[in-house]
Amino acid sequence: MPKITEIFFDCDNTLVLSEELAFEACADLANEILEKRGIPDRYTGSQLIKDFVGQNFRGMMISLQAKYKFEMEKEELETYVTKEEDKVIAKLEAKAQPCVGANAELDKLFVSKKYGLAVVSSSALRRVRASIKKVDQDKYFDHDKIFSAATSLEKPTSKPDPAIYLHALKYCKKTAAETVAVEDSKSGALSAIRAGIPVIGYVGSYHGEGLQTEMGERLTELGVKTIMTDWTQFEKCMEFIEAGTDAAQSSL
Repeated sequence: MPKITEIFFDCDNTLVLSEELAFEACADLANEILEKRGIPDRYTGSQLIKDFVGQNFRGMMISLQAKYKFEMEKEELETYVTKEEDKVIAKLEAKAQPCVGANAELDKLFVSKKYGLAVVSSSALRRVRASIKKVDQDKYFDHDKIFSAATSLEKPTSKPDPAIYLHALKYCKKTAAETVAVEDSKSGALSAIRAGIPVIGYVGSYHGEGLQTEMGERLTELGVKTIMTDWTQFEKCMEFIEAGTDAAQSSL
């Protein structure tokens, strides 16, 4: 088995507690779009998270159009994508916090120089950079090793499409077998798995009775190699993957 030399981190609710803030802004815009079309349903941020976690706003709007059977002109969609980005960034710059324990582990990894480190996100590049800067994580990642499915690709997409992971592998000159991804959502985990990358499933950002166990089971069913409930378990999760065993492991 090739040696692991690179770690790809999802950003939202993996490194930075950003999803609740982001989905508050998304809900306002989604409801505006539905209202304009005479559709009576309305979303709260938490309902959007439940239905669309791991997708970027563009992906959410495509899913929303499919669900409610309407079409948005490209120009209108792009206007809303820009609006959403501005609203979310304003919220993140004011309130974003790091995921508990993430900075301590990033610091250890950065000092050890054992692995290359990159961020691979569905979110727009400007938003990802604002998020990691706010929580003092930008120092751990080279400027050109922050990848966005919404911005870095010739054709914007969203996880679970593997395109952004394939792009990151190519840019970093790595094979999937030399890489590990850390993801918190089904769409994110699927994106990495479809690119052939072994995944650590992080469920520490899920709160509510039984949610961590439920998400851990869902991610394991998808093919995630090991489940991490807390960032203090990261080293053990890496050791498990580097040992090369095919059996999934859960820390739950």
